[in-house]
Amino acid sequence: MLPRITATAYLTPLREGGSLPAIMEADDLGTYVVKFTGAGQGVKALVAEIVVAELARRIGLRTPELALIEVSKKIARTEPDQEVQHLVAASAGTNLAVDFLPGAIGYDRGILAVDPEVASAVVWLDAWTANVDRSARNTNLLIWHGDLWLIDHGACLRFHHAWGRPDAFAAARYDYGDHVLSARADPRAAHDRLATRVDAGVLDEILALVPDAWLTPDPDRPDPAAPPDAAAARIAYRDYLVARLAAAERWLP
Repeated sequence: MLPRITATAYLTPLREGGSLPAIMEADDLGTYVVKFTGAGQGVKALVAEIVVAELARRIGLRTPELALIEVSKKIARTEPDQEVQHLVAASAGTNLAVDFLPGAIGYDRGILAVDPEVASAVVWLDAWTANVDRSARNTNLLIWHGDLWLIDHGACLRFHHAWGRPDAFAAARYDYGDHVLSARADPRAAHDRLATRVDAGVLDEILALVPDAWLTPDPDRPDPAAPPDAAAARIAYRDYLVARLAAAERWLP
């Protein structure tokens, strides 16, 4: 299971993205980037964060450790920004904490030459999970202690925003030309090397990390095709991703 921690201090908002995550301290003495359930993207973005980050970990890519963090609506009272106050109040309860990497900088190919095998694994993972947010404009890659780290996977798994036919998702093509690492990558070779490491059993283990409350139907975003409960949702996520893996010839370059 993911560690469970409690937020003790709100330090600063991160305004680079649209969801207004924050740097917070927790009772384990750690510092985290906290992504809130009350943000505009909703809990599905947090589900994608967990699933894709843990898939990255399983195939040997570096990504910050995750935890579930309890946040009290009282914690932002000293924050003068009303937008922050409202977001924290709307997110009271369990949120997602991503280990903060102090001193990390955004990926720059002039600073770090990414190994082609690593680049291939990143591009393959993004193509499989339909990540549309790893471009040169917004790499969602960090350099920390001379290594490449993957962050921010909330834009993946777009199928869960409109549940429907898994075959349509499975067969959807991927825009490799927009990926920041595509020039150094061979996703087909990565598929041959990595696909067997992320089977249905691995997906079940990863999906078990997601809180039940984040997998239940959202009354504010009704979808008649959505799974009726958390158990059904875990099966649906697994089946969608397995179907896309099986249809790799449709989306590999």
